Amino acid sequence: MDIRALKQFLALADTLHFGRASELCHVSPSTLSRTIRQLEQSLGARLFERDNRHVTPTRQGLVFQDYARDAVSQWELLRHTLSTQEGELSGEISIYCSVTASYSFLYDLLSEFRLRHPHIELKLHTGDPAESMSQVLNGEEDMAITPRPRSAPAALAFKSLTRSPLVFIAPGAPADWIPSTPESPSAEQWQAVPMILSEAGLSREYSDTWFKALGVTPRIYAQVAGHEAIVSMVSLGFGIGVVPKIVLDNSPLAERVRVLPVKPELPHYDVGLCVLNRRLKSPLIQALWDEVKEH
Repeated sequence: MDIRALKQFLALADTLHFGRASELCHVSPSTLSRTIRQLEQSLGARLFERDNRHVTPTRQGLVFQDYARDAVSQWELLRHTLSTQEGELSGEISIYCSVTASYSFLYDLLSEFRLRHPHIELKLHTGDPAESMSQVLNGEEDMAITPRPRSAPAALAFKSLTRSPLVFIAPGAPADWIPSTPESPSAEQWQAVPMILSEAGLSREYSDTWFKALGVTPRIYAQVAGHEAIVSMVSLGFGIGVVPKIVLDNSPLAERVRVLPVKPELPHYDVGLCVLNRRLKSPLIQALWDEVKEH
């Protein structure tokens, strides 16, 4: 059974971009376009409205997207169930995480698993941790290493891998805008400090709450996707940033910045592996999930 057409449709529905979708599916844009036309002809309905700049799913396309996701999921479940009966698991698992998480957790997470299940192909995609949970919820990734949100969606299962403090970091070189007594913060000290913060995600939420409690609207120098880039910008002297300490500890620029002893401290960052509960019905996903020791 060939479900490549459904996977290509889903890639386009997720990215809404023929170029990016064709790269994900390892086909040419013309091949992807032909696949979509064939699906539309078979269904007798238009799945996307498209012009030279935009791709938008139609109402029929959104209905078919739900069907395609379920069909691909059910096919993979059946295939993995049959392969399990033969004694070997095979297939692929996609994992989304930040660059820091990729070298902080993946070796311990996957080394033994790869020896036990050599026929399982693992695909790793890296990016902003703020996007990790949505990647799983939208069905674009099987699993993600992600910070645990304040209130986790009921559809997700979560296993904690580690806890890391969130810290304020400043350039190693002195600057007149760096608060002199961060352990006793005041609105006057912080209102003119250039801040380099995440665009979104848990660290941004905690930072905003801290500044609100201080009665200050932070002066935003830059909003960055990914904590690694915050360390880089702070090391260059552009401002003060907020990052998980695990990111700082693994950064090649760690010696060029310093941690400010800010009070009150920000909450800890609970980092773990998440997956949709319904995806745990897959023997493949369950095998990797069982491999994870919660901390």
